[in-house]
Amino acid sequence: MSQVDDFFLKQEEPVKSCLLALKTVIRQIDPEIELSLRYGMPFFTLKGKRFCYLWIHKKHQQPYIGFVDGNQMNHAQLLQEDRTRMKILLIDAEKDIPLELVKKLVLEAISIALKQP
Repeated sequence: MSQVDDFFLKQEEPVKSCLLALKTVIRQIDPEIELSLRYGMPFFTLKGKRFCYLWIHKKHQQPYIGFVDGNQMNHAQLLQEDRTRMKILLIDAEKDIPLELVKKLVLEAISIALKQP
């Protein structure tokens, strides 16, 4: 078992199922997307560029997708909080995942990342 798999398996339900579903949705967007554990969290890369990661919000105890260059993204549901570069999309683990929104934001994050030098 990889360290990434171990991260997901250590989580409690329903957060665990939500994170696993988000992992699947993100990886299905492009077959070249890679997943690795960086800074203790699952990071997604495409062509060597980091574009998002999964984590659990300490205050809300909800999973979220963190967008590496989120400061370049404008969407009402993205939260910046005290971050300067990244923005997050909180996901309610008790509800259906907003698939279209997730896909749209991930595609935007990939586009931004691939433009970086």
